[in-house]
Amino acid sequence: MKQNTIRQIDYGSGSLFKAVMLAAGPMVFAQILSLLYNIVDRMYIGRIPGQGASALAGIGLCFPVISLITAFANLYGSGGAPLAAMENGRGNHEEARLYMNASFVLTVLTGIVLTVVGELFARPILTLFGADGSSLQTGIAYLQPVLAGTVFSMVALTMNPYINAQGFPLIGMMTVLIGALSNIVLDPVFIFAAGWGIQGAAAATVISQIVSSLFVLRFLTGPNATQTLSVTWMKASLAADRIMRILSLGTATFIMQVTNSLVQAVANSTLAVYGGDLYISVMTIVASVRQIMETPLSGVGDGASPVLSFNYGAMKYRRLRSAIAILTGLCIGYSLMIWGMILLFPAFFTRLFSSDEVLCQTAVTGLHVYFFAFVFQALQFSGQTVFKSLGKRSQAIFFSLFRKVILVVPLTLLLPREFGVLGVFAAEPVSNVIGGIACYVTMYFTVWRKLPVRDGTCRNACADSQVPVHDDCLIPVSADDDGPA
Repeated sequence: MKQNTIRQIDYGSGSLFKAVMLAAGPMVFAQILSLLYNIVDRMYIGRIPGQGASALAGIGLCFPVISLITAFANLYGSGGAPLAAMENGRGNHEEARLYMNASFVLTVLTGIVLTVVGELFARPILTLFGADGSSLQTGIAYLQPVLAGTVFSMVALTMNPYINAQGFPLIGMMTVLIGALSNIVLDPVFIFAAGWGIQGAAAATVISQIVSSLFVLRFLTGPNATQTLSVTWMKASLAADRIMRILSLGTATFIMQVTNSLVQAVANSTLAVYGGDLYISVMTIVASVRQIMETPLSGVGDGASPVLSFNYGAMKYRRLRSAIAILTGLCIGYSLMIWGMILLFPAFFTRLFSSDEVLCQTAVTGLHVYFFAFVFQALQFSGQTVFKSLGKRSQAIFFSLFRKVILVVPLTLLLPREFGVLGVFAAEPVSNVIGGIACYVTMYFTVWRKLPVRDGTCRNACADSQVPVHDDCLIPVSADDDGPA
């Protein structure tokens, strides 16, 4: 394969809408495909004869553990990839390569630790999350094999953003596509044909993650990547300050995923008290639908992120403003469409996961309540993407904590006292309204309104004279800075 045979997107010039769509389109598709790893499992598991509904409850109890693994992968991917994109925007390609290699080393080491801890403590962890009896056995049967593939799963999740940061979103999409297709093919073979049931779903997931991670590594060690992985660069990359920048910026996304894990655990334990296994199964379906519907929002954000980071690093502030506006418009338009679909066709989504009439009818009510204010998720995703992409770690961390920990967890515990089991589902729309508005309004006043009025200039007096940029006037672009000047 010859150098530069794969199309690379230019984030710094040309049509901005086209650049965002070229980057976001494959990322949306890739995110949807990535979601299939677990979603397809649930679709098949929910149809295992004689145990589908109860099996869904067991799988649902594994969500917090899987979310925690994803959180660590995003810590290094979302932490380092925007920094690498900024360095590419500045023309500092060697530093971008160092960020990528450092993230890979951190990912592998963390994956090994998580695998060992998870395998040793899977049973007490699931018990803590509310599992008992058949749900505990089902959870163990699924979780332990999945944990064996932690390193491969994390490598695929962590390194894909670096492929996109280099301007190759189609390759990023393909790395996910090959794994997702493997999972789709292997699931029915292992679950039904081989008769392995829950463990067959886990085995299919692990094999597909291995395939996906190998495809990622093949590209990032090959001739078409502009920054590559190598043992030499890995050794040179492990400087303490570089690692701290990755961890600092990635903390926001990490906290978002960890709080997702916390919310899932609190919701399941609360539902066990107020509704039992039936409502844990309902939450599994509702959470699965939410993941499907949120995935394009996440994909748009991940696709727009390198565009924002690159133009921020290149001091092209007019393009940056336009990119933020495009990101917001796409997120709002999509979320309105999804809200309408859930309102009009809820049964379609519930029957993707089960044919049990009682379970599906109960899940319809849960969906209507849970998605009541879904449009406000657009504001949360847009604001968080801007904070993350521009290195504004303080705001990104705060709003990750604000919506999930400060709002959702207390509401999940308090609302059922007044409204019964539906109070657990109502915590989400209430937090969406408050958290989404607060996040976007803060982004507007702390980022948008403080952006320089001209490309490559500061906002203050020197912007009028078009003199070289002054360090004390320009918006900070380092991951060590908390926000605009």
